[in-house]
Amino acid sequence: MNNVDAILQAGLAAVAAVTDLIELEQVKARYLGKSGELTELLKQLGKLAPEERKAAGATINQAKQAFEAAHNDKRDQLNAAKLEAQLAAEALDVTLPGRGSVGGGLHPVALTLERISGLFRTMGFEVADGPEIETDFYNFQALNVPENHPARAMQDTFYVENGDVLRTHTSPIQARFMMNNEPPIKIVAPGRVYRVDSDATHSPMFHQMEGLWVEEGVSFADLKAVVTDFLRRFFERDDLQVRFRPSFFPFTEPSAEIDVLGERGWLEVGGCGMVHPNVLRNVNIDPEKYTGFAFGIGLDRFAMLRYGVNDLRLFFENDLNFLKQFN
Repeated sequence: MNNVDAILQAGLAAVAAVTDLIELEQVKARYLGKSGELTELLKQLGKLAPEERKAAGATINQAKQAFEAAHNDKRDQLNAAKLEAQLAAEALDVTLPGRGSVGGGLHPVALTLERISGLFRTMGFEVADGPEIETDFYNFQALNVPENHPARAMQDTFYVENGDVLRTHTSPIQARFMMNNEPPIKIVAPGRVYRVDSDATHSPMFHQMEGLWVEEGVSFADLKAVVTDFLRRFFERDDLQVRFRPSFFPFTEPSAEIDVLGERGWLEVGGCGMVHPNVLRNVNIDPEKYTGFAFGIGLDRFAMLRYGVNDLRLFFENDLNFLKQFN
């Protein structure tokens, strides 16, 4: 038992010399394992006389505790060094500028819708809304387009269950509004509409805005004044020339196409007319007492004109490099 101190000193020196946790556990096994040097000394206590066993056991236990304390301190040091090295390798440079989040923006068609809605609000119009899946009655029949009417061919559309359709224009919003409100009525009705058509200037899904004014004494002169004022304010040209060219729509009489004079000549931008008496009757408004006018424009076309875009399909291809130009 006289070599306890020598074994302890050798063990402490071995612990102090290790440089990683694996080597440290190997040193621990060498001294405190099943066949470790300090463990073997404890096994030999049974060979000693009773009067020597107590003192020898105390000495060995003190050596064992000293070794374990040194081992635990070394383990903590190695773990701290490992953590420090890991933090240094994964450190964040807080002096770098933050990446932040990229702000979104409105679609150019939505920007155009907001601009046009705002212009009409200043003229006393309110914005109305309605369902995109419509009944045949509101989409066609209430608007003086009965079954088998030739005008339906111009709006060949998407039919769904029970004879309902994806609305071909936003005129059903006007019909619904008139059915549930008494004149005077002064609304614009924007929204998505659907027709079977697709090329550089047409899309099977596009956006319209229609306007309606029903009141006693409303005339075609009022229609021309409202539409002309709107177009000059939208295009920001007080000298903009506007003409109304005779046309046909089943829901207005008389009817006209709306043209503006641009750099390349006259350009059609919408349609309009006085609300047909049959339409007023269909929504329970007396055509002998009230008159009204209606007009319709393509929001996508107006966005193309405002932003100088020559292909309608660009608006719906979800190309962020294209869309972010407008915000």
